[in-house]
Amino acid sequence: MRRREFIMLFGGVAVAWPCAVPAQQPAMPVIGFLGTRSPQDSVYLLAAYKEGLAQNGYVEGTNVAIEYRWALGRYDRLPAMAADLVQRQVTVITSVGGEPSAFAAEAATSTIPIVYVVGGDPVKEKLAASFSHPGGNATGVTLLTTLMEAKRFSVLRDLVPGASLVAVLLNPKLPGAETSLHDVEMAASAVGVKIQAFRASNDSEIDTAFEGIAEAKPAALAIAADPFFDTRREKLVGLAARYAVPAIYQFREYALAGGLISYGIDIADGYRQAGVYTGRVLKGATPAELPIIQETKFLLVINMKTAKALGVRISDNLLSLADEVIE
Repeated sequence: MRRREFIMLFGGVAVAWPCAVPAQQPAMPVIGFLGTRSPQDSVYLLAAYKEGLAQNGYVEGTNVAIEYRWALGRYDRLPAMAADLVQRQVTVITSVGGEPSAFAAEAATSTIPIVYVVGGDPVKEKLAASFSHPGGNATGVTLLTTLMEAKRFSVLRDLVPGASLVAVLLNPKLPGAETSLHDVEMAASAVGVKIQAFRASNDSEIDTAFEGIAEAKPAALAIAADPFFDTRREKLVGLAARYAVPAIYQFREYALAGGLISYGIDIADGYRQAGVYTGRVLKGATPAELPIIQETKFLLVINMKTAKALGVRISDNLLSLADEVIE
């Protein structure tokens, strides 16, 4: 190569170096978090979810972002919220708070991975092909809440053994609510107890339902599992106290808020598991290959202060079975 050509070539390269485009850093993945509840009553659940994410090395604001959408108990808001998350091209959607959130997410996308937390049987609800191989773009955790109504009735019967009438409050807008009611009615019929159902899907209907419950004078009340009711926890516990009706609820948080008794899974662990699965999806796992997790840790919590206020005697059997007794 001639000296003149060498100098021109070297000079051209030298001029080009400062203009070279630096390698781009990979974009931070974004989780679309779709919840039926409210952020106020989900603080400890979010903490558990983020704990699960951290098990896979993901920390919000550091190497993953989270877009939150809360329906505040209004299931009709979920489809638009899910569509918005899809439009924003989130990396994965975590849908929590039962089947309404999962249905909205699945209706919005067949390509973005979904990790859900539901209360019933995801196979029966057609959210999965099977528990071991969900198929499609979704998998998750079932809390078994809507499948536990008959068991909660048996706990309630132990609480008021001579009961001839028990009331059930349910939200007719929750998928599977009527099936759960049927399960309770079958369990009650087997032991000669009559069930009277009351339905509510908003605040005014809850007030009306409790007025009807007060008139019916049941021996006890079962508050059916429902994410909307979770957002109205203080209201429900307060009305049960006002009308002096012994009531059973699905989660420990109700007993902590002054409810008489609760029996159900450890919901925080369910959210933690959802965080773990979301982290695995972010790392490249396919939802179709992640088996659906069935929660197996159940908690019986009794609030003795409320029992004394209601004049309810807690049997030695229930006390021996309790995981926690609130004094």
